[in-house]
Amino acid sequence: MKFFVTLLATFLAIPFVQAQNSGSITGKIVDHETNRPLPFGSVALYKSQDSTLVNGTLTDDAGNFKFDNVPAAPYYIEAQYIGYRKKRFSLPVSAQPTVPQIIALQADTQTLQQVNVQGERQTVDNKIDRQVYRADKFIGSQGGTAIDVLKNTPSVTVDSEGGITLRGSSGFLVLVNGKPVQTDPTLILNQIPANSIENVEVITSPSARFDPDGKGGIINITTKTAQAGQRSFSANIQGGLPSLYTYDNLNKPVRFGADATFSMKSAKWDVTVSGNYFRNDIAGRRVGDVNTTIGNRYTAFPSVGERSFIRYNYTGRASATYTPNENNAFSAGFYTGFRSQSRRADIVYDNTKTDLVTGDVIGRISYFNSNIARKSSAITLGNLDYSHTFSNKSLLTVSGLFEKADLDGLTTNANLRMPDRQTVLQNTRNPSQNPLNAYRLKADYAVTVGKGKLETGYQYRNQVQKGNFQYLDQNLETGAFVVVPQFSSTTKVLNEIHSVYGQYSAKTGKLEYIGGLRYEYATRAFTAGNQETRNLNLSNLFPSLNVQYAISKTLRAKAGYSKRVQRSTNNELNPFPEREHSETLESGDPNILPEFIDLSEIGLIKDFDKGNLFVTLYNQRIKNVVNRVNSVYNDTILNRIYTNAGLATSWGLEAGTTLNLTKAWQVYAGGNVYRYQIKGALFNNAVIVNTSSVVYSINANTTVRFSPTFQVQATLNYLSKRITAQGEDSRFIIPGASAKKTFLKGRMTATLQWQNIDLGLLGTNQQRITTFGRNFYTTTNYIQETDIFLLNLSYTFNQTSKKARLPASEFGEKEF
Repeated sequence: MKFFVTLLATFLAIPFVQAQNSGSITGKIVDHETNRPLPFGSVALYKSQDSTLVNGTLTDDAGNFKFDNVPAAPYYIEAQYIGYRKKRFSLPVSAQPTVPQIIALQADTQTLQQVNVQGERQTVDNKIDRQVYRADKFIGSQGGTAIDVLKNTPSVTVDSEGGITLRGSSGFLVLVNGKPVQTDPTLILNQIPANSIENVEVITSPSARFDPDGKGGIINITTKTAQAGQRSFSANIQGGLPSLYTYDNLNKPVRFGADATFSMKSAKWDVTVSGNYFRNDIAGRRVGDVNTTIGNRYTAFPSVGERSFIRYNYTGRASATYTPNENNAFSAGFYTGFRSQSRRADIVYDNTKTDLVTGDVIGRISYFNSNIARKSSAITLGNLDYSHTFSNKSLLTVSGLFEKADLDGLTTNANLRMPDRQTVLQNTRNPSQNPLNAYRLKADYAVTVGKGKLETGYQYRNQVQKGNFQYLDQNLETGAFVVVPQFSSTTKVLNEIHSVYGQYSAKTGKLEYIGGLRYEYATRAFTAGNQETRNLNLSNLFPSLNVQYAISKTLRAKAGYSKRVQRSTNNELNPFPEREHSETLESGDPNILPEFIDLSEIGLIKDFDKGNLFVTLYNQRIKNVVNRVNSVYNDTILNRIYTNAGLATSWGLEAGTTLNLTKAWQVYAGGNVYRYQIKGALFNNAVIVNTSSVVYSINANTTVRFSPTFQVQATLNYLSKRITAQGEDSRFIIPGASAKKTFLKGRMTATLQWQNIDLGLLGTNQQRITTFGRNFYTTTNYIQETDIFLLNLSYTFNQTSKKARLPASEFGEKEF
């Protein structure tokens, strides 16, 4: 018994003895000139005898550091901070705590200059699987949305209808700070304010750890956050000058907006809160011509009239990351956004029917069609993440993500007799609800193996989207609206996806590579009305490989391959015709198959003294390509149908460059040219499809800095003519110019933007869309407002000094 008492006393005494022979080292890092603390500086403790590293730490947000339980011995400390000269000094440690050490670091002027020059040069950063674009380099996008930033990148084009394509593909996956969004990409990109964006990442060859959704690849939006040890606040207001052209529209466009962001980052907390409101109306008109042939009856109905938009959105965003220690981190985020768009099409139609045998006019009527399509989207996202770093430096991350999107619409369609516009010929309403609810649970593990990193994980996704589409026709005698069953429907689509992946990445000498494999088991259950549920079960492998080799210090070669999938939407699956416009019906196919895509690319990246250049050759092979095609429903209505059209292939060449011609003059240019071909058949082989076309786009700007506080930028976005499955879309051009002036030592910025420059000369912001078949022809020229002037004012307040802002912004997957 005495033995155990003695042993217990010995164990209890060990910490006491150690404490008696140990001390603490405390101190503070400050700026030598201003005596201001330097937060999150690096402090290392070494043994003087053999320079063995004992411990290392970072200073807190007040510049303080502390080492506890340091055995008595001679030591030296090494302190360093980005933009400052490293400092080393020796000190003995006794059994008693030492006097706090004040370490004053001197700024390294040469390093500061190098950091500033490098920051000025970088517009695009080319990585092994993506291109990263700095949002603040595109002056004309400030005050707008994420789409205004995206359209400056060579991979992305935006047409007159706001349609976005990535390397010619309309399907792509959107991430916000690394978190996927399942809603229509256009909806979320129209809600994110450009002023809150740090970078846009275009991931053209995604690795296996990403979802394989999106046939064009992935667009990741990273938003701004505070730098280490900083509290920052920024606010932005924007107003539009009166329109130069009204196009005889019913309402005058209104354009204004505001946004604000507060961020705080300390040793344990990283918090960002922001909100915005944005109103961006646009005036315009449309000129169209349609004709159909049914038997011997030829019907022509040219049209002309207003086509304008009232658009606004507002968002709120909050994210917080708590890091209690170096091994654990918790993060949570919340995003809510609302977007409303009301499109007015007040059109005059001249309808003429002709007998093709006799040439006689057998019918003629002119009528006024007022068509107002109101659509709104309320999107809410939330996430909760936890990550743990083990003693072997491996990392486990567990996360949950929830998404809710309420997509509502109401189309009113009134036909009035000309010329008085008093007699109602037909009056219909088209209300719709298309809500989406989705959530995902995932776990990821990363560990160092050899010279590289092994990553693996599991994910479960559940997505439910319900649709309720009604077509109401007014009884002109009673005034009551009656449901028309053949144009009304309810739908429900449920997607469940289980996936596991593994990938290995490493860098060996001049070679860098990422290889992985993802397996998915996906089920889709679709129900339309009272029809039997259609089930589709898929089991697929999605391999990926990216390789980059440094040929020299300034020249790199890279290659990549990934397999992807484009899943079908509710509208593409709905077999019931939906009538939202006087001229058209729209329906889908409940048996439509997802598109499967093979993406391959090979490229070169060249860095030189005055800029950089990248060139990429790519190929897309799309199986079961989905197209919207037209057929004749009756003599004045075309039926638009979503269907699998066959196999599509695309060969393209993409290039981009940044040139610093002088210290004050920079040119950025990006271009994409590709040949797109579709081979297949429509309507049970009734229509054979074999079309191809060459498409190219140019996105470029040039910036001239007249002084440190004043610069001017001119931009050009151009999209060439494109061949579609049943027609063609004309070219589309958008020139612009911006002037930017800073005040109050850079805290306040004023930007004057001249958007859609035309001056009656260029045909800016208009696009003609033409489709045709053996018994129909339709062409419509959409003409939207030009020569728009906006004034944007922004103010940024940072609590820290200029030197403390030098470290690069740290942003991660904390947003949602």
